Amino acid sequence: MEEALRDVYAPGTEFAIDRISMVGNTGTYVDSPFHRYPDGADLSGLPLDALADLPTIVVRTDAASGRAIGPQALDGLSGPDGLSGPGGLDLAGHAVLLHTGWDRHWATEAYGRGAPYLTGPGARLLADAGARLVGIDSVNLDDAESGGERPAHSILLAAGIPVLEHLTGLERVPATGAWLHAAPPRVRGFGSFPVRAYVVLP
Repeated sequence: MEEALRDVYAPGTEFAIDRISMVGNTGTYVDSPFHRYPDGADLSGLPLDALADLPTIVVRTDAASGRAIGPQALDGLSGPDGLSGPGGLDLAGHAVLLHTGWDRHWATEAYGRGAPYLTGPGARLLADAGARLVGIDSVNLDDAESGGERPAHSILLAAGIPVLEHLTGLERVPATGAWLHAAPPRVRGFGSFPVRAYVVLP
């Protein structure tokens, strides 16, 4: 493309005009409700307060307890009513990021097999508690090896809660106190798109 522009600009003045072709589910990406529901909000309909400057809660999961992340793994978190056990955190309005450590397998064959996932009941707990976004450092928020059902996506996206997948580096993010940014372009008729997800530390 630079060569085609040499007749347009002054000598020595060149610009790279690039083109990229990919599916929306590439790298670290956000799923909007439209990804699952035809009448759900697409990328252009996602409000910024669901994607940027979000207070973050990182949930560390125990690999010894198995692949499934259910309500027990989320014990101690609470909803808008503020009720919780000792040390519980009110997650209303927060990005809840599930730190499984599975990103250590990124770009290997192991990444797609036996990955941790959020269960339907776990997703229901997060939706009922008012989570604003849910992310995971794994291949899929759901169990991609269980057939065609995707309860975590279905529950969260039905509630208007974006899903963020293929995160990395959550071991460097504190359990609380960080602020997440993961905003995709505002593309109409698109359900998913890559983002540069990052946190701002206090």
